[in-house]
Amino acid sequence: MNVYFASAGGLAAIVCLIHTFLGGRAIAEPLLNAPGLHPVPKLTTYYCWHIVTITLAVIAGMFGYAALYTGGTDLGWVATILTFGYCVLGLAVPVFKNQTFKDMPQGWLFLPIVILGVLGGSL
Repeated sequence: MNVYFASAGGLAAIVCLIHTFLGGRAIAEPLLNAPGLHPVPKLTTYYCWHIVTITLAVIAGMFGYAALYTGGTDLGWVATILTFGYCVLGLAVPVFKNQTFKDMPQGWLFLPIVILGVLGGSL
């Protein structure tokens, strides 16, 4: 078993759960309850929220598969590349939009997953 991919998968699953439950309360519910927001951008954003949820769960599964099967290294690299992109985006948006990492910590959540993915892919 590739311990690095397994660890990356575990962390990705945790990020998925954080997104789903804590983020859902802090972001998705207030979004849906925003009275002045037109229904089209509101529901489109809510739809995108669920796309992210599915993607995070699939990434956790990809790392899990890569951890268990020697032929899964390519899939582990794909998951690593995706999380690297999410990490870079999450670290760039607060800087370019004058926000704080305290308010937008998402990019930092992906960094350990990226590091574990690179280590797992390098075995």
